[in-house]
Amino acid sequence: MRLSNNLMYQNGTDKILENQQRVADAQERVNTGKKYLSSSEAPAIISQAMLFNDKIQINEQHVKNSEMLKSRLETQEGVLESIKESVDRANILTIKAGNGAMSDIDRKSMAGEIESIKEAVFSWMNAKSENGRYIFSGYQDNAQTYSFNSNTNTYEYNGDQGQHRIKVADGVEIKSSDNGYEVFEKAQKRLNIERSSVTPAGADVYVGEQPIFDRFHQDNYNADPNAAANANLITVNFTSATDYDLLQGGVTIQSGTYSGSNLSISGLDIDVPNTVPGSISFELEEPKKENLLNSLNKLSVALSDNSLSNADFKEVLSNTLVGLTNSKNLISQTQASLGARFNTADRIASSNLTSDINNKQAKAKLIEVDMAEAISDLTKQESSLQASQATFGRLANLSLFDYL
Repeated sequence: MRLSNNLMYQNGTDKILENQQRVADAQERVNTGKKYLSSSEAPAIISQAMLFNDKIQINEQHVKNSEMLKSRLETQEGVLESIKESVDRANILTIKAGNGAMSDIDRKSMAGEIESIKEAVFSWMNAKSENGRYIFSGYQDNAQTYSFNSNTNTYEYNGDQGQHRIKVADGVEIKSSDNGYEVFEKAQKRLNIERSSVTPAGADVYVGEQPIFDRFHQDNYNADPNAAANANLITVNFTSATDYDLLQGGVTIQSGTYSGSNLSISGLDIDVPNTVPGSISFELEEPKKENLLNSLNKLSVALSDNSLSNADFKEVLSNTLVGLTNSKNLISQTQASLGARFNTADRIASSNLTSDINNKQAKAKLIEVDMAEAISDLTKQESSLQASQATFGRLANLSLFDYL
């Protein structure tokens, strides 16, 4: 076969260009760290790597969600702890207010402190998250959680019973907030005997032992809406100067004896009528709930009202003590739930981190270059290029005169 100068030049040039391309490819692999420079080189492997990449991105979002969740739980925990500390202070003041030696000025001063506590609690119960949404309003987090109704002189909840959730892993969502209905509105109000339900009017019936009366109420209150109208009517028949019958709905549930002018029964203190035989009746009221703000508000009003009788004032104090205790217990239950959720979020965050590392390692094995191997290949390609360039130079200088 006859080789012309043009053919030798073309072959030499093609070889040099080919080696230059290999050097460029090797250099790009070193610079980018990629094993494959185009998907056509290994379509199946590239496709599998893209799946891992999707998992990594989803997992990274879960990690961000976990951090957001923990931040919101910490914020809520801080708010609830501040409210509890205020409740403790209000509880101390309520007990102190029961001191008969307190003057009107003392009560007025105490009312001022209770007002300050109430305003602070009101502010915390309307706390907002980092995105400006009300923490305890449920799904209605654009609406202020609590507001004061001047027509009824009560604090009212404006949110709903929704609870926001944040997804922290596949198939795992954790509550990021608690609504005010669950945290504040379910505090049980003190069980009492409404004076308006006592007959004859003016008869004295007081709750003397709250825990005992609470058990009596729990055991005997009829919550059936279809029950007879007198199902919760309690009647004490004083049949003689020493004997009595206790009836509910006209049916005797207890009989016993007494002495003196007072009967203590089932946690109640009942004054014996002036005329015996005689009777006193009253209703077991439906269990009710009262939020913390209204409990504090009623206490503040009572402390400022000098015309309030001693008996009525003591009723307010008893109502407040029970209301504060039940509100605090409800808040403590919520805090316990927050702690459990925070611990769960921590464990899932740790699992997400492990999963993230595994996915990135698997992806790296598929498409990331071995740097030592890549540098070695680059050196080899550069040597090959240099050799082809040197060879081309020598061939280009060949002449018949060299052999003459």
